[in-house]
Amino acid sequence: MSAFRIRSANGDDARILSDMLVEAANGNSPRVRPRVAVLEDPHVMRYIAGWKRPGDFGCIAVDAHGAAVGACWARLFPANAPGSGFVAVGVPELTLGVNAQWRAQGVGRALLQEIGRVAAASGAARLSLSVDRRNFAQRLYVSEGYVTVESRLTADTMVRAVR
Repeated sequence: MSAFRIRSANGDDARILSDMLVEAANGNSPRVRPRVAVLEDPHVMRYIAGWKRPGDFGCIAVDAHGAAVGACWARLFPANAPGSGFVAVGVPELTLGVNAQWRAQGVGRALLQEIGRVAAASGAARLSLSVDRRNFAQRLYVSEGYVTVESRLTADTMVRAVR
């Protein structure tokens, strides 16, 4: 694979984020959900609906040709409509998606490290996420300092301090 670089996500990146949301939703599941099925799920779509609203921030990994190969973004959710990885009001919940051909090549780690810097600069003290225990990315999260704060049937909610 070619080298990649990371840039800030902007208001025009909704399509890229939707592509990476599909990657994230499928993780390393043995059954890949079609793009339309993922994007018609309101529980999943709330992670990108109306991008970029106040409080949203993120970063995009692009290859040498400028094509997006991964993205990591964070969004705040209210207590009365929490995301899957909600831990508290004011704690951004992140989503990470990396194109399957680019996994295990440092893209996810670089995106997580960058989102941590952006979160700290924005004043956030913590980041949260939800990950299926079967997803290989859980090991990446642990190696980057995320700790499990809640376990459900098949998924864990994880948190990392960013200051």
